[in-house]
Parts: sequence; structure tokens; C-alpha cells
Amino acid sequence: MLSAAGSHPGDLHKLWRTRTPNGYHMECGYACMGYEIPGAMGAKLADPTREVFVFLGDGTYLMMPSEIVTSVQEGVKIIIVLVDNHGLASIGGLSRSLGQEGFGTSYRHRSAQSGLLDGDVLKVDFAANARSLGAEAIPVATLAELKAALETAKSNTRTTVIVVETDTSAKVPGYESWWGVAVAEVSESESVRAARAAYEEARKKERYHL
Repeated sequence: MLSAAGSHPGDLHKLWRTRTPNGYHMECGYACMGYEIPGAMGAKLADPTREVFVFLGDGTYLMMPSEIVTSVQEGVKIIIVLVDNHGLASIGGLSRSLGQEGFGTSYRHRSAQSGLLDGDVLKVDFAANARSLGAEAIPVATLAELKAALETAKSNTRTTVIVVETDTSAKVPGYESWWGVAVAEVSESESVRAARAAYEEARKKERYHL
């Protein structure tokens, strides 16, 4: 299991249980968007006998889907589970938690009426994209379909992308922790000023562990 960016490292840290010493790889330090597919190829090259599963969102997928071509060209088969929530939900949530409005983090058309990015959802056909790059692609909509797709992907001989459209409102309830992301000290926005006050209060509870 390999992932890197968005909320996935935190979610998997809470929910995933690996059963082998080298069965779990997260790039948690810098949330390197686009790392997942080439990183998974490296894991597969390190041990070609094992299946390598990549778990990523639509935002990070769009950063570097081109490496699918390399995986097909070189015969480095990986299984990509792509969750499509029509945007950059993790960074959007972080932005809103800091008093901002999550600008540009939902894939929407610009509205002719308001001039804002609040129009219809911008649809991207990820399955068609994956096929155009040489991979197998399986769109799924239910848990049963996902389980069947995973079995099919394991039996396939080339890289397979499983596309799961997700509910944009579904989120992990919380992480029982605080992320020390700095908030602007000066702002005309009341919500940002409130977030700054909460940030300064939270920093009083910081403890350094050496």
C-alpha cells in the first residue's frame, strides 16, 4: 500500500493495518503530490513478486498520470485506486479551517452569473484518461464492485486504474490532534482573525519532544 498526499496518509495511519514488514509506504513528510504512481513503480521494481496498490485522490492523480505510460512501457504493473471527489478536498478543508474559503479547491466551472468558481461540477473521465495512457480501467460505484475490481486488477497483467467516485461531503470525523499551520497575523477577514486567535491559543499547549 502506497500513498502520499491529501488526507490519505492520516486516514491510512488510523485505519490501515499492514501484515508484513515492508507492506506500507507513506510519504508523510512533505505531502508530495504526484509522487504516488512513480513511487509505486519503484516499490514494484524493488520486489516484483508482490502486488503494489496505490491509493490517491483525483487532485494528486492529475499532477502526474503520465507515469502510467512508463509503467505500461516497462511492464511494471501496479494497481491504482483513484478516489474522485471532484477537487482538492484536503487542502480545501485546511483552507477553511484557517478562516479562508477554500478558493479553487473544488473542480467547478466558472459561473457566468457570478464570475466565481461555483458553477456545475467539472467532470473528468478518469477511466478514459487511464485507458488512453495504456492502462486497464474499471469504474466502480459500490463496495461489491470495488472488491470485484480489486480481484480483477490482481489477475490483470498490466497497470489497472480503479476509479471510485466519492461523496464530497463524506469526511473523517477528526484526528484528535492539532496541526500547527500558521494563520495570517493581519487580515480584513473576520474569520481569519478568529482563526488566528484560536491558533495563538492552541500554541500555548505545544510541547516539544526531543
